[in-house]
Amino acid sequence: MQQSELLTSELSIHKQVTKLMGNRFEISVVADGETWAAERIGEAIEEIKRIEKLLTTFNDQSQTNLINQHAGIVPVKVDREVFDLIKRSLQISQLTQGAFDITYGSIDKKLWNFDKSMTALPDASAAKQLVRLINYRNVILDENNCTVFLKEKGMRIGFGGIGKGYAAERAKKIMQQSGVVSGIVNASGDLTAWGKQPDGNDWTIGIANPDSAGHTFSHLTITGMAIATSGNYEKFVLIDGKKYSHTIDPKTGLPVTGIKSVTIISPNAEIADAMATPVMIMGIKAGLDLIDQIKNIACIMIDDNNRVFTSKNIQLT
Repeated sequence: MQQSELLTSELSIHKQVTKLMGNRFEISVVADGETWAAERIGEAIEEIKRIEKLLTTFNDQSQTNLINQHAGIVPVKVDREVFDLIKRSLQISQLTQGAFDITYGSIDKKLWNFDKSMTALPDASAAKQLVRLINYRNVILDENNCTVFLKEKGMRIGFGGIGKGYAAERAKKIMQQSGVVSGIVNASGDLTAWGKQPDGNDWTIGIANPDSAGHTFSHLTITGMAIATSGNYEKFVLIDGKKYSHTIDPKTGLPVTGIKSVTIISPNAEIADAMATPVMIMGIKAGLDLIDQIKNIACIMIDDNNRVFTSKNIQLT
């Protein structure tokens, strides 16, 4: 189906919402036929499920868990796709000086469990001990044998900071290969949009208001771009009246404070997803300085005093 063959008046947006990778995915396709659109969305969902099986830490036989189970013991052979994702993750770790680190898994839920049962801060010495295992430099890749080795026992990797963006990007590619010229894959706020709306306009995307779930404080008009937001409104605990975000600084094992949300705009959903958390960890000045040095990427940050900061190359409406 070619877009040139379609009349704009016949086009409409077809959507499906489903839970994948533990998150709410909303997939939208612009098409003139509901059945065709549903088939394309179905292909995207199957692709996301395939990626989830590779990356999940909730299945002992996933490649991620096999790497973790053999930490400090032997390298684990993985699919080239997983190897390359880990390789790109390590490059982002270098770029962000360790603020992004897939070896954060050693503190996953052991230290911070963001539910109502948590009523006190974790022990600082326990945090320091677990943080010791977080070090992306101890992920050893063997390009020729396609193996991954975690140097220390107890190390764990996880793709919580990049997996949704990677899945969204893959789902988009699968649908584009099947002829979808316009659509959105929205993975709980990490989204990629391409093509035009049925009326011929670019997509209008709302930037979440960190003080009011479900509301926006600004809008961006985009096409061929991805947006990801990391914020303390998504998951947090209140301890002694203070809000602690689920965003953990891998150097300290403690939550980030001072910033309510970070939104990254990039041509690639994986990069947008992966950069949102480290920029939040780095803070306003260092985070914006980094973004301003990278081509084709922009950033919006809101601090605890509701001040809005943007990178040099962005226009808010």
